[in-house]
Amino acid sequence: MNGSGLAELVRGMGDVVFPPTCVDCRGLVEGSGFRQVCVSCAARLDFVHAPHCTTCGHPFYGVVEGERMCPHCAGLEPAFLTGCTAVLFKGPARALVIELKYHRGLHVLADMEEIFRRSSEALATACDAILVPVPLHPRKARERGFNQSALLAAALARASAGRARVEALLERTADTATQTAFDRKTRQTNLKNAFALVKGATLIEGQKYVLVDDVFTTGSTLNSCARTLRRAGALNLHVVTFGHG
Repeated sequence: MNGSGLAELVRGMGDVVFPPTCVDCRGLVEGSGFRQVCVSCAARLDFVHAPHCTTCGHPFYGVVEGERMCPHCAGLEPAFLTGCTAVLFKGPARALVIELKYHRGLHVLADMEEIFRRSSEALATACDAILVPVPLHPRKARERGFNQSALLAAALARASAGRARVEALLERTADTATQTAFDRKTRQTNLKNAFALVKGATLIEGQKYVLVDDVFTTGSTLNSCARTLRRAGALNLHVVTFGHG
């Protein structure tokens, strides 16, 4: 038996002794195709499909004709070409992100990778690209112990079956307060010049680059990162987020 087969056997035995519970409803997980999301909650994962905003990825519901302004990113003036998201940030998707970010729940990454694998647009955007995770300030990274965006970029690379690779091209130079409670204008002011290209990083002309983050909220953080990459010569630049909300 090879190493991966042994690991599966050990994990299976562990599931018998300690059955996995759903990250959202805390019920038992069985037969859903996920390890931390039950059948009922898996049905509530709101995958995003076209038609959707090509900047932030939020879906347009109903019939769409011609140009349509997305209220979620109106006034953003994106420095990237397109953006997409795998799922809406609610229910079990929100629970996965919270478990990862605030409870150090690295065990949910397998399910987040599976969600990326089931998102055709996320995979298509990542295909043949260099994935660039949104960086954390070193202080925040030390406190959390990891950068969730880097872990999600690695998950997306695995989901792409080797068609993408991850490069940490950016660093966060400004130790700003958490942006969760701020509106877009305040976030944009706080994030001005907050990111820089890492020392020694080089960009390849014509290469597709994809910024990866956990959640698209106002897009201010992603856009600040995108501006830094564009100044360095990344013109074929896109965005993928795990969730939108």
